[in-house]
Parts: sequence; C-alpha cells; structure tokens
Amino acid sequence: MSKSIAIFDTTLRDGTQGEGISLSADDKIKIARKLDALGVPYIEGGIPGSNGKDIEFFKRVQSYSWQAKLTAFGSTRRKESRAEQDTGLNRIIEAQVPAATLVGKSWDFHVHTALQTTLDENLAMIADSIAYLKQAGLEVMLDAEHFFDGYKHNPEYALAVLKQAEQAGVDWLVMCDTNGGTLPHEISDIVRVVSETVQVKLGIHTHNDCELAVANALAAITAGAQQVQGTINGYGERCGNANLCSIIPTLQLKMGYDCLPANNLRELTSVARYVSEIANVHMPVNQPYVGNAAFAHKGGIHVSAILKDPRTYEHIQPELVGNTQRVLMSELAGQSNVLSKAQQLGYELDATNPDTRLIMERIKVLEHQGYQFEGADASLELLLRQATGVEQEAFKFESFKIINEKSQDSSVGSEAIVKLTIDDETIYMAAEGNGPVNALDNALRKALERHYPFIHEMHLTDYKVRVLDENDTTAAKVRVLIESTDFVHTWSTVGVSSNVIEASWEALVDSIRYALIGKEKLSTSSERKEHHGIVNH
Repeated sequence: MSKSIAIFDTTLRDGTQGEGISLSADDKIKIARKLDALGVPYIEGGIPGSNGKDIEFFKRVQSYSWQAKLTAFGSTRRKESRAEQDTGLNRIIEAQVPAATLVGKSWDFHVHTALQTTLDENLAMIADSIAYLKQAGLEVMLDAEHFFDGYKHNPEYALAVLKQAEQAGVDWLVMCDTNGGTLPHEISDIVRVVSETVQVKLGIHTHNDCELAVANALAAITAGAQQVQGTINGYGERCGNANLCSIIPTLQLKMGYDCLPANNLRELTSVARYVSEIANVHMPVNQPYVGNAAFAHKGGIHVSAILKDPRTYEHIQPELVGNTQRVLMSELAGQSNVLSKAQQLGYELDATNPDTRLIMERIKVLEHQGYQFEGADASLELLLRQATGVEQEAFKFESFKIINEKSQDSSVGSEAIVKLTIDDETIYMAAEGNGPVNALDNALRKALERHYPFIHEMHLTDYKVRVLDENDTTAAKVRVLIESTDFVHTWSTVGVSSNVIEASWEALVDSIRYALIGKEKLSTSSERKEHHGIVNH
C-alpha cells in the first residue's frame, strides 16, 4: 500500500524571491488556480500585509472555492512582546486562510546574531506564536529555519526548538536547509534522529545551492518526512528551491508515494510551462521530466534504438508527466531520425527510397551552413513537405524593400514594401513598424489578410539573433529564430544569412507559411486521428 506525501508549493512566496521574478496579484491568482487544479494540497500565497500585491491576493482568493489549503506566511512574534499584539500574526489571522507557516530560528548562531536575543526568549517566541494561531483555528507549520546547520552546530538546541513547537500544538515541523549546503547523507541521518525525538508530522524544505535540493528532499522523505516544500521549476532565491517538477514524479513514479490525484500527473508539464510563461522566465530545455529536451533524441544510434523500444533511452514514458518524445534533426542525424521525424509529423517516407538519403544530406548541408532544426520544428516540417512533394505554395514572394529614416529629433522609423503573388494576382503592400523586421511582418500580414483572414490569429512571441562567426564582425553570418503562436499552438522557424534582415525575412515567411498549412491540416483533421504538425512548447 502506497504512502501519501503532502506537497507544499511555495512558488508564490519563496519562488518570487528568485532574481528576475515578479508576480502581480493577477499572476499569483492564475498560478494558484493552476496549482489547485493540479491537486497540490498546500499553496503558500505570501505574507499578508507585507505589500500591496499580497494584500490584494489574500482579499481576492476569498471569492474562489479551493480544494487546496491556502497558506499564509509570517514570522514568530517579536522579541519581548506579546503574540496577540503582533501585527504580522494578526494579519495572518485576518487573511482568513485555513493554514499558516511560521518561520522560527533553530540555529543558536542566528538567535544571537540575527535576532540578538537569548535562546530562551527565542523558544518563547516560537511557542507563543504557534499557540496564538492555534487558538484562532489555523493549521500551523513551523519552518525551522537553518535547522540542519543549527543541528550540526548545536543539536541540543535545534531539537529543543522542535520540542517547544510540539508542546505548543504545531501541526507540522518543517526542517529547512536554508543555506542549501547540507548533503543527502547528513539530511537522512538528522531526519531519522528527529523522527525518533518528536511525534509531530515532519516536513522538508531544501534549497539548491549545492545542486542537491531534490536529492535532499528525497533523502528526508525516505528518512521519515511526510511533507515536501518546493516551487514549480525550482524558482527561488540564489540558486533556487527544491523543484517540485522533479520531486513529484520521482516520488510518484519511482518511489511508490501518492502525491497528486490519479491522472493529474499528466498535467505537470503544462503547469510547469504555464508558470514559466506567467513568471516570464525561460524554462531550461534540459529540465528533467518537463523540459522540452527531457525526452529528445538526437544521435542516430539512440533514435534507431527508441524506434524499436523507447525504454532503451527513456527512463519513463514521457506521456506520464504530459511531455512528449522528440526526435531532433541535426548534422548528427541518421536515417532513423529522418524516418521517425517524418512519421511523427504525419509523412510517410520509405527507408529504401534514395530520396530519404537526399533529405538527410540536405539537412546536414543546411546545418553546416548554420541552420538549426532541432529548435525549429516548423521549418523542418516545411522542408519535409517540399521534399515529399506535399507542399502547396500559398503565396509567391517577389520582392521587398525597406526604408529606415531617422531625424535629429526622433527615433528610427521603418517602412517596408512587399510584393507577392497569390493566385496570379500581384499584391503590393506597405506598412510601418518600430523596426525593419516589425515593418516587414506588418506589411506581409496586410498583403495576406484578404486571402487568409485568419492570419490575425497568430503573432510573434520571441525573436532571437545569434552571430555564428564573430570573427567576421559586421559581415558575420547570423541565425534568426522566431517563435510564433496562434494562442493555441506554438511553433518555431529559422533563417540564416550574412544579412540579418534576410535571415529574419526567411524565418518570418516560414512562420507565416506554417500557420497557413496548420490551418489546412486542421481543416482535414477528420482524416487523421492526431495532428502532429505544430509543436506545443
């Protein structure tokens, strides 16, 4: 019979302490709703009253129904004061949430240096604060800050803190590796001692300063912890917090613990990417389980093996966490890569056909020139469509012209003129933009919108330029990657040239062409069981 582990998400509080992360009240509500739907039992919302965003958040959550226990965070009462007069504690009560987390010092060094008080007074601060919140009817967790450092320095006092909290009626004792410097074997040994010392349920809160936050959290659970605190994508101060996107599937799929309701684990990848978008933080492609490259295969030998049985190079089925297997196309690709990718995209290639070898060679030549198809699946599909004779030209490019103008009193303005042919009709269209690429995008859309009105449904979401040969200075070849979306799907295209405008135009045209064939394919979706052409990120 499997055991349950309580997942405690602190993305909205500890996660926002990460560099470059700032969430509005709206952002926090959206993420909280997503976590609630995922089935996370505890969602820590922030510190009530500490700032305008958190004040608004705790007011607005009252208008929603929640499966999760929303949790407010705060500190123990101030030294030499009364708990009932402490502003922070009263704000937690006023937040009208069912649970609270209090941070208390468990390292004697911090008591003397940070709080500048006595060890006995710190114990009283912890006990008084817990008792006060318990009287108000809240479920209370103590985050024993710097617990492992404190235990290694003065184990008697660190354990005394936990015992004092237990006597005050705390519901959870959460041991924190606040500096992130403890090793897994130390975590295991100390948690076992604690589990033999107190009767209260234990939790673990780890930081990633030694790249061990996930390992330390798992070590604590095997030693007796029943709650694990962390953040989506590992966001957090300095090197981050324990990554729940790695902890949850490891616990549930490999260690036999129940963390999320049945089938909810399949939503993990979409939640991770959703939070990444809201936080406006790029998600590493190699992030375990939920990263775009977590189940991506590039070497020809690997691809040949996974076509026989995915277990040869995949530790779990990617669908279990909502991810997908991907076959990458590059100069390392073999025939298996081409066949697998074509099949994945819905095109049948014959391994015995010489054209298959020609396609592979064409990809290698282009990659040598600087193209990178592993990050531009849309451009790759267009290439396969051309090679297999499926491509139907939606429009024919004739020419474009760009005019940039700057006066002494104004910024640079750009105007683009494009010439296209659609169904034997020649179309000239001009448009302005805040740069040459934006002007080209606007002109191209205007030229196409009469024939393809749904072009309004798509827009560019990312634009990256990489210099490929820096030694050539301003004449260097560049690679442009453009990411586009129609609010449902996301796709990427690539262009390469020694002229950044030409490279941008190539990627831009591919993006538009792909949007058009996407509509074509979706309109015939009844003829296919699944639409593979547009890659979800």
